[in-house]
Amino acid sequence: MADVLRRAAGAVDGPGAGAPSDRRTGGLGRLGRRGRRHQSHLLFLLPALAYMVAFFGYPVVKNVVMGFQHYTTATFYSGRAPWAGLANYRAVVSSSVFDKALLNTALFTVGSIAGQFLTGLAVAVFFRRRFPLNGVLRSLLLLPWLVPLIVSSTVWRWILDQDNGVLNRFLGDLHLVQDRPGWLTSTSLALIAVIGVNIWIGIPFNVAILYGGLQDIPEELYEAAALDGATGWRAFRYVTWPLLRPVVAVVLVLGVVYTVKVLDVILGLTGGGPANATQTIASQSYQLSFQQFDFGQGAALGNILIAVSLVFAVLYLRANRRAVEL
Repeated sequence: MADVLRRAAGAVDGPGAGAPSDRRTGGLGRLGRRGRRHQSHLLFLLPALAYMVAFFGYPVVKNVVMGFQHYTTATFYSGRAPWAGLANYRAVVSSSVFDKALLNTALFTVGSIAGQFLTGLAVAVFFRRRFPLNGVLRSLLLLPWLVPLIVSSTVWRWILDQDNGVLNRFLGDLHLVQDRPGWLTSTSLALIAVIGVNIWIGIPFNVAILYGGLQDIPEELYEAAALDGATGWRAFRYVTWPLLRPVVAVVLVLGVVYTVKVLDVILGLTGGGPANATQTIASQSYQLSFQQFDFGQGAALGNILIAVSLVFAVLYLRANRRAVEL
């Protein structure tokens, strides 16, 4: 009789009577698994986040705060850094060196980026052709990029030396110059020499990135363009350049962010001289902080550089997003 009643109740409730409860249990299980998976992702991100905060976030915040303080060597002993407000910024901006350093920074950045990009693009297009030892030569091009900057600047300082430099001896043997130019001691030549050395250092980066972009352009497009008579310069103008433009935007923005804060090359070659002819905002910030020990004013100049780099970083992110969308 009990079995008959149970079967009757099952017929009334239907075969899916327990399904809603099971679906709720299954849904909660899936949510729990998803939450655990999300927590595991966060755990994997924590070391990288801690590294970024410790080695990037804290120094930037500390530098920003120092820019508004009278921070000197006495602060390391007393721990007191009186609030200065905008006094440090007014001091560095009104300095007689600031206008010269700002102009030199602009000239150094524009000259370096133009030279590196144009030369790198020409070399990348050249290496797109297949010829013997192509890979070996492309590998050798990376050497200036792999050598530490202070080592490169030291070698170039010897090359550009006025009395015993290889360059002046070579030019003299060819009778191309009568007097030995002071590449690093002349106020009219020093900045040009520093820009030239920085161009030499930055060419491998431009070649590597632009060559990778050129490799992504299908050969079929050049073949189709050749059928329409677009070869040589016309093929570059109508095929290569439009498809390479997203990569070019990224290279230029990254180059500006890197070049505007270059310090090693200038310190190794001229130290900002002669007569501030190669002084930039980065080198002036270094001198204020580690030669005059006025860390507050040095940090203020550093914050100006951070602001400039931040602008170009935003441009880079927008260019990168646009490149991904294309």
